[in-house]
Amino acid sequence: MTEEKESLAGRQWLVDKVDNSIKEGQTAIPAIENGICQRCGSSCWARLPSGFLYCRACVGLGRLDEGKLLVRQAAGSHYPARAGMTWTGQLQERQEGVSRFLLEKFAAKEDCLVEAVTGAGKTEMIFPLLAEAFSCGCRVAIATPRIDVVNELYPRLVAAFGEVEIGKYHGREEKEAANEQLVICTTHQLLKYYQAFDLLIIDEIDSFPYAGNPQLHFAAGNAVKKTGSQVFLTATPPEDLLKAARQGKLAIVRLNRRFHCYPLPVPRLDLYVKPFLTKGRLHPKLARRIKMAAKSGHPLLVFLPRIAQMPQYFAAVKRLLPDLRLATVYAQDPDRLEKVEKFRKGDLDLLLTTTILERGVTFKHVWVIIVAADDEIYSAASMVQIAGRVGRDKQDPDGLVLFCYRRYSRQIRSAVKQIKEMNRG
Repeated sequence: MTEEKESLAGRQWLVDKVDNSIKEGQTAIPAIENGICQRCGSSCWARLPSGFLYCRACVGLGRLDEGKLLVRQAAGSHYPARAGMTWTGQLQERQEGVSRFLLEKFAAKEDCLVEAVTGAGKTEMIFPLLAEAFSCGCRVAIATPRIDVVNELYPRLVAAFGEVEIGKYHGREEKEAANEQLVICTTHQLLKYYQAFDLLIIDEIDSFPYAGNPQLHFAAGNAVKKTGSQVFLTATPPEDLLKAARQGKLAIVRLNRRFHCYPLPVPRLDLYVKPFLTKGRLHPKLARRIKMAAKSGHPLLVFLPRIAQMPQYFAAVKRLLPDLRLATVYAQDPDRLEKVEKFRKGDLDLLLTTTILERGVTFKHVWVIIVAADDEIYSAASMVQIAGRVGRDKQDPDGLVLFCYRRYSRQIRSAVKQIKEMNRG
């Protein structure tokens, strides 16, 4: 296989029907067949001025219409058959049990679900699985819905598998396609692959935008080989996977203890009668909570339900604590990745954030406050995930998780109940 073909192995891309650039090892199919997009599986109804149908669902990857072909390059089959693992750490007994389960399912080519509490060490638990896959000469992808998680996973995997070629792909970085044995990417990037991977691991399976997105589910199914298997990782599995597990259609393993064996921090509840912010000033009780957290020396994440609220809260916190190193962050923030890294390094004391940082990111010694925890934007699962940011270090297994609300919602009650049940094991 030529170098160009190797770099495109397992990939799919669009060409015009008049383009005759189809080469050996490639196949081409109509981009839309019977009104169905062959890239994302959506029904196509919108039409161009030419009368051609086109797909609105995946237009962000380039317009796919009836005038185009979808070209697919055969997957590469020549990867070094070596484990490639340079990680020298050790799993604890419960983690080893999960790892053995994963190895068994991989050998049987069965899909499976790992339900493990936040901070259980899910990443480390998949290391033996990855080593086994690489020793068999397999190609692997780890996909997750959020860019922040991709950026956090990449250096950890590079350090753990120093002998394996690893690629990182997401929409915020331009990178030429390559034929790496391990691909770490957002779930949207899976739309560019076709039967490329022997093993596909999807982390944070219940997270937006993957959860409830039929296009991304279609892409995941397309990206793995017919002889391959998938592993789903999360602390808060969606009901459809739990139902499949109950029906015996999906193998499942559970781990209700963090790697350091300390319990999950249980949220404290703060009821407010008056608004959290009035005329540019924080509610006195909320102001005291933020002051207390700031004086503790712990980095603080303050979750807000709406992006539009951030400037007012930023000004109010700055007025309260003018020397505090403070920033705001949200999904479309052009400086989001830099701000998150500054917070991780300790160059920021407090980060006002949306649910974009609810999961998949680790900050040492962090405390969290959710403002308006009764807002509909917060599901029970998202609050469990937010609470799970705290106490992940074995030297600091506890910390502040504060739910501030004006109405004790069903989601708050459910989140607290779930955390307490996890602690009971």
